[in-house]
Amino acid sequence: MLPNLFPEQKNVYPQSMMTASSIEAQSSSRRGRLQRMVGSVLLTCSVLLSLSACAASKQASPEGEEFSYAWLKGYARTMASQPYESHKGEVPKSLQGMSWDDYQQFHFKKKAALWRDQESQFRAELFHLGLYFDTPIHIYELNDGKAKPIEYSSSMFDYGKSKVKGSQLPKDLGFAGFRMQFNTDWERDIVAFLGASYFRAVGQEMQYGLSARGLAVDTALPKPEEFPMFTNFWLEKPKPGSNITTVYALLDSPSVTGAYRFDIEPGERLKMKVDVAVYPRKAIERLGVAPLTSMFMVGENDRRTGYDWRPEIHDTDGLAMHTGNGEWIWRPLGNPENLRFNAYSDENPKGFGLLQRDRNFDHYQDDGVFYDKRPSLWIEPTSSWGKGSVQLVEIPTLDETFDNIVAFWNPAEPILPGQELLYSYNMYWGGIPPVQSPRARVVDTFTGIGGVVGQKRKYYSKRFVVDFAGGTLPMIGKNTQVKAVISTSAGKVEIESARPLASINGYRAMFDVVPPEDSLEPINLRVYLEVDGQPLSETWMYQWSPPAQDDRELHNAGHLQ
Repeated sequence: MLPNLFPEQKNVYPQSMMTASSIEAQSSSRRGRLQRMVGSVLLTCSVLLSLSACAASKQASPEGEEFSYAWLKGYARTMASQPYESHKGEVPKSLQGMSWDDYQQFHFKKKAALWRDQESQFRAELFHLGLYFDTPIHIYELNDGKAKPIEYSSSMFDYGKSKVKGSQLPKDLGFAGFRMQFNTDWERDIVAFLGASYFRAVGQEMQYGLSARGLAVDTALPKPEEFPMFTNFWLEKPKPGSNITTVYALLDSPSVTGAYRFDIEPGERLKMKVDVAVYPRKAIERLGVAPLTSMFMVGENDRRTGYDWRPEIHDTDGLAMHTGNGEWIWRPLGNPENLRFNAYSDENPKGFGLLQRDRNFDHYQDDGVFYDKRPSLWIEPTSSWGKGSVQLVEIPTLDETFDNIVAFWNPAEPILPGQELLYSYNMYWGGIPPVQSPRARVVDTFTGIGGVVGQKRKYYSKRFVVDFAGGTLPMIGKNTQVKAVISTSAGKVEIESARPLASINGYRAMFDVVPPEDSLEPINLRVYLEVDGQPLSETWMYQWSPPAQDDRELHNAGHLQ
C-alpha cells in the first residue's frame, strides 16, 4: 500500500528574506563571467556570503603518529569543545577588494601539479586566495600515513596581467581550495572543492552543474544561515595505477565541527564514498546532511519567468526519492513566487537526489552551457540514518546565475552539543543515477489552463499533464484498463484521464484542479498509475500555489457562448 506522503509545507518567507544558501555555486560553463578562471573554475556567488561565516583555519596534523580518519575524528571532537575562531580576512591587502579581472588572471602552473611526475592516474591543482576567498585553508599530502604540509609558493602560480605581485606575498599564505584531473583528460576537472564546504564533480559528460556541501546549518529559517567551512584538506597520494583517490577534510563553524573522508572513483558516474562524523558545538535547529544545491528557473511545468528565448533553463528538474519502505517518488522542481519549504518524512531512506532527467537538447536549445548535459547527483545511504525527512527548499529567482534549489536529509532527533553523529553514504555524479524505479517513471510534467477546448470556461481550474514511460507500460494490452490514482490536499479534481501515448511508448495522465475560492494555500498533488489495484509507476508529487482571485483569468475567446 502506498503511504500518504503529503509533505509538511511552509510558504512563509518572502524573497527579501532569502539566506546565503540561495546565492551559491555557479556552474563552470553556465556562469560565464564567474567561471572563466583557468578554463573551468568554481567561483560562486554563494561564496560572497558563505565566507562571511567562515570557520577557523588552523594548521592541523598529527605529531609523532600516523594520520588516520580516527585521529581526524578525535581532533574534530576536541575542537567542538573549544571556542570557535574565525580567520576570515587574514590575507594581504593586495588580495582584498581586488577586481574580478585581476583574480581571473591567476593561473596554477600545470608543472606544479601534485603527482604530475609520478605513476598516478590523478593530478591535483590548487586555488589561490583572493577576491571572495579570504580565509586561508591548509592542504597536506598524505603518503604512507604521513602528512606533509603543501607550502604555498608564488612560483606555483602565474599572476598574468593582474596588479598582484606574487613575490611580495607571504610564504605562509595558504590556499583557497583544490581541484583534480584524471588521466583521461589532464585539462578538464573531475572534482573541485572551493568555497565554504562546497564541492562539485562530473561523470562521463565532463560537465559541471549542481553542487554539494559538507553540511548545511539552519537553511531556510527566519535567521541567517550558517556556512560551515572545510578548513583543512589531506590529499592521499594515489597508489600507482589506482583509479581511486582519497581526500580527508576538517569542517568547522560556530555551531559544529566535522571529519570527512571522500573516496573518489571517476567513471561513467563518478562515485564518492563518504564517511562523516559531526560534532555540534551548540544546539542546531535544522541540520542538513548530504546537502545538494541546484538551479531551476524555467521548465515545461513552470514558466513563471519564461521570458527567455530558451524553452527550459535548469540544472536539475526534479527531486527523486527512494523511501525506506520502497516507494519511488518524483517531485518536479519549480520557481515559486515565494520561498517554499517541504519536508518528506521517512525512516532509513534508500536514496534521494536532484536529477536532470530531461536530457534532450531540443528542450533547452542552449549550445553554450549545455543544460542537457548537466549531471544528476544521487545520495545512497550506506548506514542507518534513522528517522528524519528529505527537505526541499525552492527559492524564487529571476536569473539563471542564482542557485535557488536546496535538498538535504534532516534527522528527526534534536541536535545537541556533545553528540557524535555518524553518517556514511555514496554519491553518484552523472547523467543517469545508478538505480531507478523498476516501474514506469515520470518523463514530463506540463501545466496550463484547465477546462474543455471549445467550451466557455465558467470558473478557474488548472490543467496538469503527467507522462509516464518505462516499466511494464510497453506490455499493456489495448483492453487493459489503466487508471490514474489522483489525490489532492485541497480543491476539486475533475476531467481525469489516463490514455496511451505512442510517442513515448507510455501513458499520459491528465486532470484539472479547481482550487478553493477562499484560499491561497499551496495544494499538494499526488498521482500514480495502476491496473486492478496494482501500481504500475512511481509516484508523482507536486505542489501548486493557486493565484489570487483577481488573477484567475479564464482566457475565454470572444466567440464562445
